[in-house]
Amino acid sequence: MTRPVGASIKLSAPETREFWEIAILWEDEHLLALDKPSRLLTSPDRCDPHRPNLMQLLHRDITRSAPWARGRGLTYLANAHRLDFDSSGVIVLAKEKAALIDLANQFGAEKPARTYLAIVHGSPSGETFEVEARLAPHPTQIGRVRADEKRGRKSKTLFEVAERFSGYTVLKCRPLTERTHQIRAHLQNEGFPLVGDSLYGGEPLLLSKLKPVYRFKPDRDERPLIGRAALHSEQLEIDHPVTGEKVRVGARWPKDLMVAVKYLRRYASGVDCGSALSSRAAG
Repeated sequence: MTRPVGASIKLSAPETREFWEIAILWEDEHLLALDKPSRLLTSPDRCDPHRPNLMQLLHRDITRSAPWARGRGLTYLANAHRLDFDSSGVIVLAKEKAALIDLANQFGAEKPARTYLAIVHGSPSGETFEVEARLAPHPTQIGRVRADEKRGRKSKTLFEVAERFSGYTVLKCRPLTERTHQIRAHLQNEGFPLVGDSLYGGEPLLLSKLKPVYRFKPDRDERPLIGRAALHSEQLEIDHPVTGEKVRVGARWPKDLMVAVKYLRRYASGVDCGSALSSRAAG
């Protein structure tokens, strides 16, 4: 059962002068799937409680009967899973408590099928690999997790090479468990940190490192091709909490990810490993 929707929800945070137009990817009377933009928290962060977050902004609009909420008769909206601050892509919300409980049980049972796209440093030797490193909070660095076989929780991620470049790789990532920073920590543990993910050892993707002849602009710092950790939630599949049917929701690549891959293809001498990947990035 799928019902693509072309509408969007406009949210703003006057206190930080930020504005977001968030695409609705799928919707029915029980669920709402959104395309979360990067650099927006899903829910409050204890390390930065004053930064705007998606759920706070949605709840504020519901309370004040904003047109998008009033038109749907919304009084309840909750998330059963999260995306990191930097991560973009599919997030599914429940419009009623019963649906939330069902979704939470699915995520707790490691049932949803999720696919992320990542740009990483380095090049894996094989076309597929898996990481099953147990993860635990870092003992001294707040907000970071690390592989810890003694104290960590079971964590498993499957990886597949989508496209190779000189010094970089685009990976499909399929987490089979739901742990904080799971993909990021697993990639760092294997020596393939996410591009732009400074918390886990990733460096920015700079055109000056790709282009043979690059002219630096005087008195101006070079801006990265993608200004955040290069991770995008491309697809999520769940069992509908009421009908039991499969719901598959997808989110197109955001502009910054497309720009990064565009320049990698142009200057990093990669081999395109799939026309489907190329057409989806262009679309």
